[in-house]
Amino acid sequence: MQRKRVLPLATLLLCAPALAAAVPAAAAPQAGPATAPARPLRILLTNDDGYNAPGIRLAFARLTAAGHDVTIVAPLTNQSGAGTKASNAPSVTVRHPEPKVWAVDGSPGDAVAFGLSEVFEGRAPDLVVSGTNFGPNVAGLATHSGTVGGAVAGLENGIPAIALSTGGVAVPDPVTTVNAMGPTLDFAVKLIDRLRSRAGSGPLLPAGVGLNVNHPVIGADGKGTAAGVAATFQDPQPLLKADYTDAGDGTWKVGVKVALRTPARGGDVEAVSAGKIAVSPVNADWNTGPADAAVTRALMAGLRP
Repeated sequence: MQRKRVLPLATLLLCAPALAAAVPAAAAPQAGPATAPARPLRILLTNDDGYNAPGIRLAFARLTAAGHDVTIVAPLTNQSGAGTKASNAPSVTVRHPEPKVWAVDGSPGDAVAFGLSEVFEGRAPDLVVSGTNFGPNVAGLATHSGTVGGAVAGLENGIPAIALSTGGVAVPDPVTTVNAMGPTLDFAVKLIDRLRSRAGSGPLLPAGVGLNVNHPVIGADGKGTAAGVAATFQDPQPLLKADYTDAGDGTWKVGVKVALRTPARGGDVEAVSAGKIAVSPVNADWNTGPADAAVTRALMAGLRP
């Protein structure tokens, strides 16, 4: 989602205080007078890997243990790569296999739409959390990500949203990636705590702005601590390259490989490659900002049908 890169600097500055949560305690400033704890949040938890995937189940357990009221409303089956897809079928299958869990036979966007309309009917959640995803959602991957798409669906409906992903820029290793979901969710709890403590009685994030969080896999077992946190933008490179082989019968075999270019300075790929947690602001529309709007007006000046 190239749009994330052109959000105004003020947006990053508004988000930046939340990043301090990952600074080691020894480096943090001395705490001031004690204040009343921030209230727990009502969270709609979704993903694109399916309602029973390890990442969303770990997120449910960790966020619930942190005191939040969490309800899973997620796809019934794996919807990786669904992006912001929304179905237009006349009916949808929904299962309610256990308390606090709803499984929607559709995309992450469909799940969030159902959750906001039915599960949270009459009282919207405080936050939509999407993930944690198995594998990264940086650079061009974020554009097509169902995890990010789930967060965008929340933003479209005026709900603050965070997308969480776990993985480096290489092909994810199952064991280490699942192990790294623990540190990912530890950070997510700290991030949410910082957002709600700074928000007070106001919004968790600036209106229309969400956060795309990518946590790297650190250490041989994946359980290591990230090297830091970086406020980033989405690197404009596609990251993956498709390769097609003619099978000779009218079909083509499709292969995909990582094609990493030099990371953009300040981008999410650079941060994750350096072992840092990348936190990029994201919005729910394709507007690129006033500068590009001015360029477009200049290009269109004088044109007539």
